[in-house]
Amino acid sequence: MRLGIFSDVHSNLEALRAVVEEYKNLSIDKYICLGDVVGYGANPNECCDIVKEITTVVVLGNHDAAVSGRMEYSYYYDAAREALDWCAGQLSAENMNWLKSLPYTHTIDDMCFSHGNPLCPEDFEYIFTIEQASELLPRLDTLASVNFIGHSHLTKSFALSPGEVNEVVARRFGLRKHRQYIITDGSTGQPRDYDSRACCTVFDTETRVFEYHRVDYDIEAAAKKIFAADLAVNFGKRLFLGV
Repeated sequence: MRLGIFSDVHSNLEALRAVVEEYKNLSIDKYICLGDVVGYGANPNECCDIVKEITTVVVLGNHDAAVSGRMEYSYYYDAAREALDWCAGQLSAENMNWLKSLPYTHTIDDMCFSHGNPLCPEDFEYIFTIEQASELLPRLDTLASVNFIGHSHLTKSFALSPGEVNEVVARRFGLRKHRQYIITDGSTGQPRDYDSRACCTVFDTETRVFEYHRVDYDIEAAAKKIFAADLAVNFGKRLFLGV
């Protein structure tokens, strides 16, 4: 089975459409979204509609939780709070109820899908450094064989074994036996790894090969919508830089 896994769309309709087109050529059997469908961008309803239509699994992201009233976000910085409030005002009742229904995690066989740290998914903790991944070592027995996460907007992957964590730096790699993996999926709608192209991934459950894909999209169109909606200018400018 070939899984198309993507994350952190953040209301970027142009990026999401480009990823969907890319997936059409990659023989995908099931689509999985790792959360943060909304936030930052100007098309929350349209992105929710597409994600609902194509996916088998969607897990809750922190922006999804904030917009749908499932977490406190008063401590977010001003621009982020304003974007979340704006998004909540834009969402249809149907999409709002859908966000309210999303689970924190989902498991398929030996795979776990979550937005942040799979061992405490409600806290939305980041894992993008070896030090953060190493904190999971005492609880390897409770960790799935393969753990797909989003949240950081980075493309970081780690192989864990008792007492050891190694970063996997390849864009395409096979999963080794007797290892457990944390694989960060990157961001479709707001990459922060200095590559402005939309990110999506594919995992083949039979060959156990994982790969990142990058997709060009109309960044200018997405940014102009953000500016027109009077959201923070930086939310549009950063799309051009991938930071």
